[in-house]
Amino acid sequence: MNQLDALKKFTTVVADTGDFKQLAQFQPQDATTNPSLILKAVQKPEYAPLLADTVAVHRGQPLDVVMDHLLVRFGCEILKTIPGRVSTEVDARLSFDTAASVARARRIMGLYEAQGIARARVLIKIASTWEGIQAAAELEREGIRTNLTLLFSFCQAVACGQARVQLISPFVGRIYDWYKKTASASWDEAAKSGPNDPGVQSVRAIFNYYKKHGIQTEVMGASFRNIGQITALAGCDLLTISPELLAQLAASEAPLNLALDAQAAKGLDLPAVHYDEASFRLALNEDAMGTEKLAEGIRAFCADAVKLEALMQKA
Repeated sequence: MNQLDALKKFTTVVADTGDFKQLAQFQPQDATTNPSLILKAVQKPEYAPLLADTVAVHRGQPLDVVMDHLLVRFGCEILKTIPGRVSTEVDARLSFDTAASVARARRIMGLYEAQGIARARVLIKIASTWEGIQAAAELEREGIRTNLTLLFSFCQAVACGQARVQLISPFVGRIYDWYKKTASASWDEAAKSGPNDPGVQSVRAIFNYYKKHGIQTEVMGASFRNIGQITALAGCDLLTISPELLAQLAASEAPLNLALDAQAAKGLDLPAVHYDEASFRLALNEDAMGTEKLAEGIRAFCADAVKLEALMQKA
């Protein structure tokens, strides 16, 4: 049995791509997209007609409206290939505006519903800022399921659990990147691999805390740099993986064992934590890695949204 098939016995495998023509070969349950992945996809020749057609149909409408139509168009194509859910992201430029995030999420969901897609098959991605988490709490109460992304810090995960969001996406690879860059020449790759990887340790801590306290929010590890990070999280609720790493898993027949155990986590001594806005902001501020990577991630997604708008204007 290859590692991809072995992983599917423990964890729901999700494809992290906007390139829906790559999906079928890996048979993932769900798929995730973000502005960077959609930007990457629309620059490929095979997706140029989709971009051009979407722009032509909605020409004259505000760019943000056209962008949502484009994102939903990709999402609908992805849903033709997978049995589960697709995640579609609210514009990162709204990451600090609760009301605007809620309004944008409602619009995206409305576009899906207009295409006959049930709410249960869509997760709305929102950055794990305090404002984003409050937006997600409101959306969840309306029956719109959310995926809280750009999650790096334990306090973000706790606040998302309090908000009863459907799913969180802690970013394993970007956490790893930060610690490796900070350590510089003293970084020991072998010593910090597998279960000792700081990104893996972050997800394990969140997973164990959620299972210990009966928090129903799903944990989906994301942003992987190598398959060692993935196999070290076998047993996580979900893992969203790029096509390149899915291919590496499918090509490997190395043994793969359960790494995260929900039942074992229930016996751990993990005190309950609660955050209000002030204590959340302080906790995040105290986490240099979380603060820096959240800000950096929002900036990157904002930049790619601008690039995507520029392509739409040229189409």
